[in-house]
Amino acid sequence: MMLRNLFQEVRRYPSAVVGIIIIVGLVITAIYAVIAIPYKEAVRLWRGGEDIWYKTPKTAAPAWVNWFRKDRLPETIILNTWEGEIEKTMEQVSEETREVVFSFPIEYSYAYFPNEIAVFFRSLYTEKQPYVALTWLAPDGREIRMFEGAIGRYHRYFVSQDEKLQRRLKGRPPLLGLLSDPQSETLAVLPGRYTLRVRALLFEPNADVDAEFVLYGSVYGWAGTDHRRRDLSIALLWGTPIALMFGLLAALGTTITTMIIAAFGTWFGGWLDEVIQRITEINMVLPILPILIMVGTFYSRSIWVILGVLILLSIFGGSIKTYRAVFLQVKESPYIEAARAYGASDARIIFRYLIPRIVPMLIPQLVILVPAYVFTEAALSVLGLGDPILPTWGKVIDDARVNGALVQGNYYWVLEPAALLMITGMAFSLLGFALDRIFNPRLREL
Repeated sequence: MMLRNLFQEVRRYPSAVVGIIIIVGLVITAIYAVIAIPYKEAVRLWRGGEDIWYKTPKTAAPAWVNWFRKDRLPETIILNTWEGEIEKTMEQVSEETREVVFSFPIEYSYAYFPNEIAVFFRSLYTEKQPYVALTWLAPDGREIRMFEGAIGRYHRYFVSQDEKLQRRLKGRPPLLGLLSDPQSETLAVLPGRYTLRVRALLFEPNADVDAEFVLYGSVYGWAGTDHRRRDLSIALLWGTPIALMFGLLAALGTTITTMIIAAFGTWFGGWLDEVIQRITEINMVLPILPILIMVGTFYSRSIWVILGVLILLSIFGGSIKTYRAVFLQVKESPYIEAARAYGASDARIIFRYLIPRIVPMLIPQLVILVPAYVFTEAALSVLGLGDPILPTWGKVIDDARVNGALVQGNYYWVLEPAALLMITGMAFSLLGFALDRIFNPRLREL
């Protein structure tokens, strides 16, 4: 019945309904992130380098930016031989030599040049390495010799790093020379069907060569990528459960502990109350953020250590004095005297009669404190003191700041995590302010 009445009261405030909808969405996102990307997998992906993210472009904007552009930015194109996409032909050249030929067809219809073109080879041999030759066929009939040489079991070829190819293109950067229109007076892309032809000579009976072609575009996924080719969706998704967990645990640990300490100090009074008040007054002048920075710098940046220190520093805050003032009034109530008369223990009076009277005040403050702690964790991460293992929103902003995202025009890198932080703070604040008006009779009359 109480929950039903509370829900009916909340429905009177549209801002609270909006806050609840957003919070439910965040909770669903957090559950999805934990189930879809298990913790160990998320950490592995986020800490992984180009060996994991070699197929993704660096600092690529989200794919949805093309919805708002007249000229679409190029998307990443990936083709390989081991998934049956490309047909390989094999011909016996001599008694010990075979030739493998396959081609990668590339439909390029964009007006902008790609970020990079790469070919990743996988070869099977015992002693004699395969010999590979790459030829680039343009839509206008040009044939450009790209790379020739022996390859190992795993070989990477990046077009932009090929100095020999640049000399063949008369000093032009390889990407521009391969995709530009030679008939145009200005530098422009020649759209159409390109082909990368691969010829490999095999010198052993069981030898073989496979390849993967990757044309790195300027957009990728729904969240984009960072300077290490990592998909930002990993951090944005997993940042949701981390932010909610950190904020809720810190808010619950702080408010409940503070309330219990204030109740004991008020009930027993005397030297216990004096000690609690003096500790509170000293703690209120201590700067919490600089202390957390010192802990992260000299001791540990683990999120659990930071959470524990933050709760300890926040327990003896200004809320103790607020709760104490309320408990002093409740302590003189007639039902407290009646409880004393029939012999109720101190613990029973504190937990059954004192604390329940303050719960209506506790709930709004608990909700409002959640975004404050979420922003604290993000602030530490932005300062480079966040947990080095976990992917969080603050860590994404810190990486963007360090690598000059705003200077280079990669605004999505900063705006996406910042927007999630603001939405989270707004949702809990809207709900908290509405609950404060519901549980506080004085505010309800305004």
